[in-house]
Amino acid sequence: MTKFSVLSAFLCLFTTCNTTFSQVTISGEINDTSGTLISSALVLLKPINVSVISNDKGFFEIKSVNQGIYQLVVTHIGLKTYSETIEVKDKNLSYSLILEDDPLNLQNIVVTGNFEPRLQLESSTAITTIGSKDIQENFPRGTAALLQAIPGTFVDAAAGEVFTRVYSRGISASAEDDMGWYYTSLQEDGLPVSLVQHSYYSPDLFHRVDITAKKLEAIRGGSASVTSLNGPGGIYNFISQEPTDSFSGKVQIQGGFQGEGNPTSRIDAIWGGPLGNNWSFNVGGHYRRDDGARNTPFIFSKGGQIKFNLVKKYSNGFIKFYGKILDDFTNRYTGVAATNWDNPEAAFGQNFNSTALLMPSFSSNIPDGRRLDEGATNKFDPSQGVHAQDRAFGVNILQNLGKDWTLRFNLKHSHKNANWQTSISNAFVSLNNPLAYFISGAQFPIGEVVFRDTATGSEVARLNNSGILAGESFEYTGEGSLPNDGIMGTASWLKQTSADEWFNQTTLHKKINNHNLSFGLSGGLSNTSLYTQGSFGFVTYEPNPRMLQVTLENTGQPVIALSDENGLSNYGGLFFDDSRAKVSQFAFFANDRWQITEPLYFDLGLRYETINHSGNKDRSTPFQQEGGADGDPLTDYDNSLLVPTGETDDFDFTYDYLSYSTALNYKFSNKVSLFTRFSKGNKAPELNYYFNNFSNVPINRKGEIQKITQFELGLKYNRINFSSTTTLFLSKLKNVAIADFAFDQDSNSIFYTPVQFNNSRTIGIEFENAYTPFSFITFTLNGALQHGKATKWTVYNANNSINTDDDIVLDFSDNKLPFNPNIMFNLGMEYYKKKVNAFVRWQFMGEREGNISNAFQLASYSIFDTGFGYAITSQIRLDLLTTNIFNSKGLANFFGENSFGANANGVTNDFITANPDTSFVVVPVLPRGLLLKVGYEF
Repeated sequence: MTKFSVLSAFLCLFTTCNTTFSQVTISGEINDTSGTLISSALVLLKPINVSVISNDKGFFEIKSVNQGIYQLVVTHIGLKTYSETIEVKDKNLSYSLILEDDPLNLQNIVVTGNFEPRLQLESSTAITTIGSKDIQENFPRGTAALLQAIPGTFVDAAAGEVFTRVYSRGISASAEDDMGWYYTSLQEDGLPVSLVQHSYYSPDLFHRVDITAKKLEAIRGGSASVTSLNGPGGIYNFISQEPTDSFSGKVQIQGGFQGEGNPTSRIDAIWGGPLGNNWSFNVGGHYRRDDGARNTPFIFSKGGQIKFNLVKKYSNGFIKFYGKILDDFTNRYTGVAATNWDNPEAAFGQNFNSTALLMPSFSSNIPDGRRLDEGATNKFDPSQGVHAQDRAFGVNILQNLGKDWTLRFNLKHSHKNANWQTSISNAFVSLNNPLAYFISGAQFPIGEVVFRDTATGSEVARLNNSGILAGESFEYTGEGSLPNDGIMGTASWLKQTSADEWFNQTTLHKKINNHNLSFGLSGGLSNTSLYTQGSFGFVTYEPNPRMLQVTLENTGQPVIALSDENGLSNYGGLFFDDSRAKVSQFAFFANDRWQITEPLYFDLGLRYETINHSGNKDRSTPFQQEGGADGDPLTDYDNSLLVPTGETDDFDFTYDYLSYSTALNYKFSNKVSLFTRFSKGNKAPELNYYFNNFSNVPINRKGEIQKITQFELGLKYNRINFSSTTTLFLSKLKNVAIADFAFDQDSNSIFYTPVQFNNSRTIGIEFENAYTPFSFITFTLNGALQHGKATKWTVYNANNSINTDDDIVLDFSDNKLPFNPNIMFNLGMEYYKKKVNAFVRWQFMGEREGNISNAFQLASYSIFDTGFGYAITSQIRLDLLTTNIFNSKGLANFFGENSFGANANGVTNDFITANPDTSFVVVPVLPRGLLLKVGYEF
């Protein structure tokens, strides 16, 4: 060997040996202030960004650390972040760390609404974090119900797990009952659950909260304008559990009762650990079976989901593969009849706590108007509710590129199906109303009408309606009668929807001197289709409805069937919507977080977004054939089936806009910071604009982009035993497109009224506080005081007729904004010491206007939740949860007059004066629930 070779070998050996002998191990134990060992804490060593998770004994260990100066950072949800600068020499280091309580998570890292992770205290946003412990303490009634804990967030979860409404700061006008997440982005791990929305197709259909959720980060307004796809009103981001460095898991079994003893049961499980070579995995999910909070003659919800992630960590980042398989059946509750405008009381024998008024279970096959020549049918069974399926798979990459460059890449593909089979509307229709007979689609259903119970075949009532067209009353001619001398104005609601979707967000981050620069691209593609068909159902109007088979049996004439054997009539004659759409949505964003001085940061974000909607919608007409679809002149229930004409109305519109948000954050100390933010956001129309507003007419104009302006000023304060955030806000909403649906009694058809464009403004204050006088007791208070005003608001009144001669436009400008309470808050107390924990929470919802005319007010109500938990061993735990323990009969929603096709805005002060005793439809909050949970950790 040459001298050079020997010298090189020596230097290489010396360097290797020196490096080997200089590497040390950093280990330690993590406790909270009560001495409880903390598992699943994230321990991070900067700047090399090596991280480990503490095990179930609170122990962590980082091996093979070279000499140098590092920052040791320890984070855990609900506890303050621990940070210490350490020097590594030639000896192993051991620490005993104590993490202080942080009930508002102000010292925890957040990623939602920010372009790079940062401490919540340093974030110039109004953000709330809910950890896994708090998530598990909530009674499992769906995603929206959990969000009631977010200050300033209005939630209507009275319909159940789906068909919910969520919004904040008065950004609410287009958040209707059938599309209640209009302004907000519901996300999983930073990407939207769904790219598109339209009637009966909102993201809550495809999201379930279970044991796989690590935490929820919620942004109200503000930076959502520049950090989310078409969701300027807020972001609700559920972050999943990550794999651990040792094998561990949890199984949780729960069972209980809701309402009048309806059983509910569920099992959750999660398991994960290392696979070797820096690979680790995590898999979990749940399955449930629930008879529902109200009384229905079928299982209300059943099904579940499986989620997984597979992670490979390396020195410069990680790559994660993840997925979700959701297969779930659930339903939604409609309204309950009430009388007494000043103090509503349940009417017609119904009950605010237990009545559901849904069709009972049966199986029917309704002709499919799209493929009538093939003899195709659509199966309909109202016990199915909505069958939601989601197959989502993705990859998430974090790569340190060197020289302070970082790349984040998140890509997801999802295939969704939502098949609705349920009833829509449950209004009272008097037997003196010709609609009760002509809704069948029959040409002249006058004479001897017979109603039979479809389940037993027995005759329920027989009547003569010969005089109703002259204004005379019907007469019973048999021994029986129908409950309340009426039937239910309801229809079978068949809606088949599907979507193939791609989502992506790519972000580059670069630190240059005092500037943290972020920029990138986000986008989504959705190929969606829908088919809607509606048929009338003859149903008794009583708390436990029965299907009715109806015939016309005039003396000396053949018997005419006004319904089929299941009680369905007017086959496919009420609704027909066969539409397809492609949505492409792309955005370029850039953000600079500039540290002007040591405590002062300036934040500026820009987002240019472009959205294209292209598709077509079939025109329809009643099927013209003697005897209807089946050719039988004695079956009048299939005479009005809507079929496509062969013509389509196309649309192809592009919306593009620039949004921006700018903020200042001044950090007085590690305990106190002040921020202010101004945002200009935009909301492009959703697909319902095309699907709902154009019936057999050309789609000749694009929708309006709504403009959202927001200002906020916030203070964040974090001391040893007290934490607080307070945010003043002003929000303005402009160009709100409003269209109601109405029923034309002459043609027995439903239509949408012309669009009205309106504006609103809301001003208020949000607050979130936590006080821990002792290490084992915490008091919390969060909520909002606000005032919403409809600065410009008109409503189109069609007067129950498609004829425009008697139409008028009502002006309600300067009225209070409906469904926005002046006050709402949550007050709670939690006790946690050693093996025992307990909590009590009071949710208060203030009085709200029930419609834009301000003619009817929904009274304030209170709901109390409680919980008690006991750790039998370090692995086994029992929890008892109750919700609405005092069975509050609060009213969450208002649907207007109790008549088929009516809506809330049809009720004015003049209407109430003229109809003081008429009934109307309200939606009460869900009744009491009790749940026992048994958890086993391993």
